[in-house]
Amino acid sequence: MAWGEWEQMKAQAAERQSTRMRLNQLPAEGGGGGGGDLVVYQDDLGAVGHDAFLLYESLRKEADIATAGASGGGAGSTGQAGSHLKSHNFATGAALEKTVEVWSSQLKSVLQACAHISDHLDYSKKQHGNDDARIGTVLRNADGGAVSVSELDKYFK
Repeated sequence: MAWGEWEQMKAQAAERQSTRMRLNQLPAEGGGGGGGDLVVYQDDLGAVGHDAFLLYESLRKEADIATAGASGGGAGSTGQAGSHLKSHNFATGAALEKTVEVWSSQLKSVLQACAHISDHLDYSKKQHGNDDARIGTVLRNADGGAVSVSELDKYFK
């Protein structure tokens, strides 16, 4: 993958990103404290988890230089070039092989991180929905409506 391709992929990913992390809070002059309800938007969690999954899939398919152009022996074209250069006593060959080794190691780390983020946020989205439903059936006002966080806060003072 050339540097220009990498920059183009980053730009495309930024364009696709429609969701940003948002913190819901009271205005600073309000001094904080009760009055606001805690809000978690499951759609936001799911969107970030989905973006992490898409990044994982894209990197898995397009950033693996160790197997790109693989021969029958499994070595990619970059590894083959490094081996060939090394066999002709070019120091660049060993350096190229080391580059592939380090790149592959770093790529695996990024892939694992993306997978963990995707899995965790998908789980969090589902778990928050389940928790909300369970708690909602337990906590109700006399009129059957949900009890707000600010109302619950009165019981802890």
